[in-house]
Amino acid sequence: MKDLSQLFQHMLMDVYYAEKKILKSLPKMAEKAGDKALVEAFNAHFTETEGQIDRLERVFEMLDRKPEGETCEALDGLVAEAEEIMKEAGSDAVRDAGLLAAAQAVEHYEISRYGTLVAWAQELGLAEVVGLLQETLDQEYAADELLDRLASEKINKLAA
Repeated sequence: MKDLSQLFQHMLMDVYYAEKKILKSLPKMAEKAGDKALVEAFNAHFTETEGQIDRLERVFEMLDRKPEGETCEALDGLVAEAEEIMKEAGSDAVRDAGLLAAAQAVEHYEISRYGTLVAWAQELGLAEVVGLLQETLDQEYAADELLDRLASEKINKLAA
């Protein structure tokens, strides 16, 4: 990568891979979750993730690039952690707390990546791209806030 534009495109590929992986993981997490509100949150984020992938594909088109992913080892690790929790949790309440924590780790990763992409798109003068990425960043913040609320109001208390 010789310049910010190439780095930006590399990061787009990284986050595209991540979103595709998240899309595959969310139904498994929803199936294993016991709390109805947590299941609904996972299912709602599945739909949002589909839209986020569509927006990323539009960004690739704007850059005259074919949408493709670049393996993201960080996200692979976060998904593996969630899968371990699903297998090893000793009760539904503990599983829900663990799944919620794993989902928040993914949200924080996405917030970091999309925040960086928005800043870089601004620096590169890609105003239309900024709007698409900002929409996704806003959704990631909202998903994280919902998970915070579910954790503090109910799920963590039940696990304790």
